[in-house]
Amino acid sequence: MMIRRNISKITQNHWHNGFLGTGHRAMAVLDGVPYKDSDPFILFMDDSLNLPGGEPVGGAHPHAGFETLSLVLEGNEKDWKTGSFELMTAGKGIIHTEEITSKQKLRMLQVWLVLPPEKRYAQPFLQRMLLEDVPKIKTDTYEIRVYSGSSNGLISPLKNHTPFTLVDFRLDNRAVVSQEIPSHYNGLVYVLKGSVKAGDKIINAEQAGWLDKATADGETEIQFEALENDTHFVLYAGQPHNVPVVHHGPFVADTMEDIAQMYRDFRQGKFPHLNDLSSEQKITSFSESRKSIIN
Repeated sequence: MMIRRNISKITQNHWHNGFLGTGHRAMAVLDGVPYKDSDPFILFMDDSLNLPGGEPVGGAHPHAGFETLSLVLEGNEKDWKTGSFELMTAGKGIIHTEEITSKQKLRMLQVWLVLPPEKRYAQPFLQRMLLEDVPKIKTDTYEIRVYSGSSNGLISPLKNHTPFTLVDFRLDNRAVVSQEIPSHYNGLVYVLKGSVKAGDKIINAEQAGWLDKATADGETEIQFEALENDTHFVLYAGQPHNVPVVHHGPFVADTMEDIAQMYRDFRQGKFPHLNDLSSEQKITSFSESRKSIIN
């Protein structure tokens, strides 16, 4: 019999001014949550951009020791397309550039996923998935998009160092869906719009509901029921590493000595730029893996 998962707690943070200046609002969803509870996710930003354009904002910067997960909720249909997803494995180190000079209106969820200790220094790798390549189920009352892991019989083609599930749910009022989750996964439900009953708790817009700990091994399941029309939420759940990590600036490592080495490698020019990755180090089309169900 499938083990039922519920929500153990609900957290809510607040919007603040983002690092890109005027027109950038950001919410740090994991603020106040100990890493042992969010493991393997160490940072979760909801970024809303309505930039006026003009002087350049952002720029080139490094990352190492983890992966970035970027889900585009509202894109500019050029560099960032609505519904697209990018997984960048920083691994042993990478540089990428996010410099913006033009007027932009975007909303993105950006999450940092910690790499397992044995894969901390993996080769950099990039995976980009367009909305048309995302496995999905669409009915008259709900839509489910599977970016990573599996949901309701669909499996994402994304390649993972750390097993994790990322599913986007859009439900009309009173629509009911369920999601299977390995029992040992940690995770959260983040509501973008509307209100949803998740397990035994009600989660409203801009709140995060945290999965409780399963008491037995195997597959578990949580049920969702929308309490408003156009309810939109995402589930992030992943296999915890259960080892302490150090997070400093743009790097994640096992010790501060490792962090210092990452800074040295960066200053010595040992990190490649994202744009210079070879074709063997990136996947930019999952067309052959596309799988959709239209009911």
